[in-house]
Amino acid sequence: MNVFRLTGDIAHLLAIILLLMKIWKTRSCAGVSGKSQMMFALVFTTRYLDLITNFISLYNTTMKMIFIASSYGTLYLMFLKFRATYDSNHDTFRMEFLVVPVAGLSFLVNHDFSPLEILWTFSIYLESVAILPQLFMISKTGEAETITSHYLFALGSYRALYILNWVYRFYFEGFFDLIAVVAGCVQTVLYCDFFYLYITKVWKGKKLTLPA
Repeated sequence: MNVFRLTGDIAHLLAIILLLMKIWKTRSCAGVSGKSQMMFALVFTTRYLDLITNFISLYNTTMKMIFIASSYGTLYLMFLKFRATYDSNHDTFRMEFLVVPVAGLSFLVNHDFSPLEILWTFSIYLESVAILPQLFMISKTGEAETITSHYLFALGSYRALYILNWVYRFYFEGFFDLIAVVAGCVQTVLYCDFFYLYITKVWKGKKLTLPA
């Protein structure tokens, strides 16, 4: 544990809280991609299967349980409780274009050809592109609510902070995980345009709009 990882975890948790607050307070999931949320639920499910086989710390176990529970809670709100507000007409990104190649890549490039390791690798690869349906949806509608923008900024900040965590661990612990680093960099790059628009518009009180 170091300050970058801890701050990254806080940013990740903040992103989830912002999303749940947005849905619950407005009683609507308009502007939120259900496909991105389904992939995040799949990410946490496949990554944290070691909950039943490996105990690291109370903090680690608690955070894993929070991420799993919140991801399925989000799906419940979107597809059951507030289903009528879900904008399926704009959430049209083809998930299979991401899930199938990622699944194939996780079988080909991994640290160890074992079920848990392949599923962990799958979760790392999938997380790097899981936000694409959300960004595609915003691009299609042309704008995003301020609270949705805050959610995306916090989510992108979490991954950027984890890159600093890996740099720290490499220099001070000699630890380097090529798969996690490359996937994390890809994920952060996907947020770059959004980061720029967020800083230049949302911080100035303007509504975030993306080119169609």
